Amino acid sequence: MKEVLTSKSEDTIEVRGFGDLRELFHQRDWPLPIYFKLDGEESDIELAKDLDLPLEKIESVVINGKATPFGKGMIGPGDRVAFVPPGTPGPYRAMLGMIEE
Repeated sequence: MKEVLTSKSEDTIEVRGFGDLRELFHQRDWPLPIYFKLDGEESDIELAKDLDLPLEKIESVVINGKATPFGKGMIGPGDRVAFVPPGTPGPYRAMLGMIEE
């Protein structure tokens, strides 16, 4: 698992979890947001595995404010990332950009 950092720099990413994933972060005593060093680009799936997050509990990932279906996102140093679980209520789905027009 990646080392949790307490501050942001140009080679770190900022990570948040919503819903049940936020509860998991809390159980692990992770602050919100958490920061991790990232040497280069990696997929959202690779990041979730690096953080030991349950893949089946992730529906979408928000990267720099843009929602992407889980498994299609690429993350690089300096990015802001949020993992979103399945079952997110409709208004929040719209607010996060998870609803396609």
